[in-house]
Amino acid sequence: MSSESRLAVTEPVDSDLARMSVAAVARRLGIAPGTLRTWDRRYGLGPTEHCVGEHRKYSAKDLARLRYMHKLVISGVTPAEAARIAVAHDGAFSEELPIATLSIDGQLVKTLFRAAEVLDRRLLESLMRDYLDAHGVEATWVNVLVPLLCIIGDKWERTGESIATEHMVTDVIKKLFAERVDVKAPINEVPILLACVGEETHSLAISALAAALAEVNISVQFLGARTPSPAINEVIRRFTPAAIFLWAQLPANASPQTVAALPAVRPAPRVILGGPGWAGVDCPGVFVVSDLTQARQEIMYALGL
Repeated sequence: MSSESRLAVTEPVDSDLARMSVAAVARRLGIAPGTLRTWDRRYGLGPTEHCVGEHRKYSAKDLARLRYMHKLVISGVTPAEAARIAVAHDGAFSEELPIATLSIDGQLVKTLFRAAEVLDRRLLESLMRDYLDAHGVEATWVNVLVPLLCIIGDKWERTGESIATEHMVTDVIKKLFAERVDVKAPINEVPILLACVGEETHSLAISALAAALAEVNISVQFLGARTPSPAINEVIRRFTPAAIFLWAQLPANASPQTVAALPAVRPAPRVILGGPGWAGVDCPGVFVVSDLTQARQEIMYALGL
């Protein structure tokens, strides 16, 4: 797939995607069918198409909204707030690269959830580290950590409980990722710039990206949460990184002005936008990615890899 086709543009939808069952949508998102039914019952994010004599089916627009909802939740937005934003989403269907590693480890996710519920940090950390060592960052993020965070977020929304659980799990994940970002022999002389824009406080997704890049010996300059534009621009002027990755989970933080104000340097960096906040934002000349795999690939393209 060319770089141009990875831009966030509306693509024609093939007929196989036009009407999908609950089970099919759940598989695509990597969540439980019961979670989809909860989102339908509680927030109205259900299938909108119905044929007489058949079960209700999800349309391409329904799927786009659910993808948006899912990305918001795993970025740290509460399900209620994520649903409010997703319901207002225009439903444009953006073609995405498939995640080749998608193979949810349901049993491990359940075990991790039980350990998290009783605040067994030692077991939680041990199991996560073992899976990371065996499968790497991308597979761990997609197959284990994202489903785990979704379960915890869903319980918090249903019961008001699991706040301590969520904080502990997030802290353990950040610790494990931080252990993996030190690149001994980087292939890039100038680190790639990663930053959250605006008032973005959730940096877990770009922590995962930094760790995934380290696995392929790409070093990063990680500015983290709530990075002011002057700090981003200063790093660009001083170091001219080959790629700049800007994360926004909420539309309020996805400002085209931030992108437009990036300084012009030579050679020009590849500007990559990630996070559900950028959906529908018009920023010419940049690349919008939908997941960790695409982000890593775009950064590798910027380095000529």
